[in-house]
Amino acid sequence: MRPYRTTAATCALLLLVSLLAACSAARLAYSNGETLTYWWLDSYVGFDSNQKSWVKKEIDDLFIWHRRKQLQNYVQFLKRGQSRVQAGVSETELQNDHDEIKKHILVLADRALPVLADLALSLHPEQIDNIKKKLASNNDKYRKDHLRGNLEKRQHSRYKKAIRQAAHWFGDFNSRQEQQIRALSDARPLNNELVLNDRIQRQVALIALLRDIQREKPGRNVAMTMIRSHIVAALDRSSSPEHKEFFDTFRASTIHMTAVIINSATPAQKTHFVKTTQHWIDDFSALAP
Repeated sequence: MRPYRTTAATCALLLLVSLLAACSAARLAYSNGETLTYWWLDSYVGFDSNQKSWVKKEIDDLFIWHRRKQLQNYVQFLKRGQSRVQAGVSETELQNDHDEIKKHILVLADRALPVLADLALSLHPEQIDNIKKKLASNNDKYRKDHLRGNLEKRQHSRYKKAIRQAAHWFGDFNSRQEQQIRALSDARPLNNELVLNDRIQRQVALIALLRDIQREKPGRNVAMTMIRSHIVAALDRSSSPEHKEFFDTFRASTIHMTAVIINSATPAQKTHFVKTTQHWIDDFSALAP
């Protein structure tokens, strides 16, 4: 249910998606999304006085467009989920949902490509260095959070995260369900070292892309094409066959786990799901003009 990330020129997009997909107070977060997006992006880049005003304006314009053109699509997506949870879902349907979310990300990316290109073209070498340092700091945090402990501890940590996410949508689970979810969680491939290596590879590619744009100063359309290619590759995990195989297997096993959770939910848990998604529907409907 969570979309993934690139950073720097694309992090404004992905912060926006994160606000939509990971925040339990959607209206509060989204209504302040312009400010949160600017602050987060600035924490990577460190905007100069010439960049600040037009970056803020472009972010504001992106949110205006998103409220007008995209929020009702999310409402319809959630309403379909409410209907299907009652009847049960197939893994194919959940894979289609995953693909639809990727399409929404690309629609957002395409809308933002002109400003992303302008931003990349405006970066100074020291700002790219700032981005590189921020990414390195993020990687240090990942190592601290995910590369400690043996396999059992890592699996337990991942299971606890999965059960928290599932409980947000369905409420409490009984012991039999928890045991089932734990078994399904543990059955998923686990290789945090590979995940970190994949992050680093994509970050290196991003920094190289930004340096190429900063040095060569291509036209806006060329820069847009370069940035979009990076976004698509990041979403598809296509930079390494080994990494793509791992993430494809992980996604399939996570979809299987999700299908089992949904199809084994009690009537009370399904009611909890409908109520939770309705809160999101109400928030998105209120935010859309």
